[in-house]
Amino acid sequence: MTLGSLLFGALARLPPPATRRVRVERGLSATMADGVTLVADRYVPAADERAPIVLMRCPYGRSGMWGMLARVIAEHGYQVVIQSCRGTFDSGGTFEPLRHERDDGLGTLDWLAAQPWFGGRVGMFGPSYLGYVQWAVAAGAPPCLRALAPLITASEFGSLTYPGGGFALDTLLSWVHELAHQEEGWVPRLRAALFGRRRLARAFDHLPLREADLVAVGHPVPLYRDWLDHADPGDGFWDGIDFSGRVPEVAVPATLVAGWYDIFLPRQLQDFVDLRRAGRDVRLTVGPWTHLSAGLALVGTREALRWFDAHLRDREDAARRAPVRIFVTGADRWRSLPDWPPPATGERWFVRAGGRLGRTAPRDEAPDRYRYDPASPTPAVGGTSMSGAAGARDNRRLEARADVLTYTGDPLGDDLEVIGPVTAQVHLRSSLADTDVFVRLCDVSPRGRSVNVCDGSLRLGPGRPAPDGDGVRRVDLDLWPTAHRFRRGHRVRVQVSSGAHPRIARNLGGGEPVGEATAFHVAEQEVLHDAGHPSAIILPVIGSTPEESAGSGA
Repeated sequence: MTLGSLLFGALARLPPPATRRVRVERGLSATMADGVTLVADRYVPAADERAPIVLMRCPYGRSGMWGMLARVIAEHGYQVVIQSCRGTFDSGGTFEPLRHERDDGLGTLDWLAAQPWFGGRVGMFGPSYLGYVQWAVAAGAPPCLRALAPLITASEFGSLTYPGGGFALDTLLSWVHELAHQEEGWVPRLRAALFGRRRLARAFDHLPLREADLVAVGHPVPLYRDWLDHADPGDGFWDGIDFSGRVPEVAVPATLVAGWYDIFLPRQLQDFVDLRRAGRDVRLTVGPWTHLSAGLALVGTREALRWFDAHLRDREDAARRAPVRIFVTGADRWRSLPDWPPPATGERWFVRAGGRLGRTAPRDEAPDRYRYDPASPTPAVGGTSMSGAAGARDNRRLEARADVLTYTGDPLGDDLEVIGPVTAQVHLRSSLADTDVFVRLCDVSPRGRSVNVCDGSLRLGPGRPAPDGDGVRRVDLDLWPTAHRFRRGHRVRVQVSSGAHPRIARNLGGGEPVGEATAFHVAEQEVLHDAGHPSAIILPVIGSTPEESAGSGA
């Protein structure tokens, strides 16, 4: 046991370790079908050479946090094999993100089965990319694969790349920056960590976006440019790396851990729904986390160990809990549910004249107007991204901008619980065919602090959606799902704007390809809210259910 594994176990509230002695074998080689050799380290718990295996396939190295997680799992009685993905660290081949993970994952499972220390049962574990590689092999996996534990991830990355049709600039360029420096010496890595956000900030504002990689990392990044060139989700570029269509075929039991402010949340929840509909053995945990939250690693590891105990060691009590556990923000309570989403009543809250928001439909009211200028784009505040500034944030400075409309309800007489998918309908008339609509739901405290709960955006183009005879387009968009309690005395607020830069690359308004555009076009926007154009947000309101434990640990 190391000091790191001891502290992690205490913070994660893990059960006592099965052993404090773990042997590490480094540099194990597995040869893939095309002759490329992938390198792995093996963590072996004392006195159990053929313990069930937990496989972690990782593009970020095998030491540091990843090695510590491997040791923690091994201390709880599992062999852990952590393998560097193709083309990363000392594994052979070229790293082409997402492209080789099914073949390499299946090849690695075959390699494990041929080892003298193979005991017949394998689970897979890990967050983000380490979760995607699990989906890559899950459908049609060999019988030895008995359990999956994918955290903050999804079966496809296309919806992450273009959420609502806009390019996820902050997340993707931040990832490019991380990959570019991860195998350098400690001095360059330290320099990148200290000054990376400053360099990225310049890259986010650079035009054309195709060249932003040069500003961020100093050289062209083919992957980043491929993303820019393939904005259509139906483009053949995504074939072979989108495993969402095969999710219902996945028979391997899976425990999914997600975050309300995570970049993968909508697709990850859909993966859960698809598995449930197919009658698969799956459970879901959703906490108040962003993609980089430390709490997610703690809860995710604890959930994974329970799952492995149940499915790799046949300890039935280990997995006994409700199929769904969610953290209700605002209430700061965990809640168990039989399924996702829970039954709810869709309540329409209409935007009204004078910045009002309420459940009474409008009659004759003049539209509200704002001007969106991509030369001074509406900034991102909190929400979902790879930035350390993601999550729930005070929005008052953002709401003071002239390019952000706000609509606020009266103080609530009773608590209002909103759990499930949130949608919005905005009737927009724009001077441009190409523009964005961004809608955010906020919770306003009695002291006036406005905190973002969830949001969503949609990129519009010529005929998408088609305007009526007056040039008005009805924009239907999905916000991030949520579980939030608006407390008595608080107010519900809705923002309407046309951007969240650099989280979503600003729409320059000219209809040019996102990677090539350089010319600014100002959009004059009108949001209509009258009897014929009832702009509204639709909240999934539920009745009271029993409260459970407080705090952010499940």
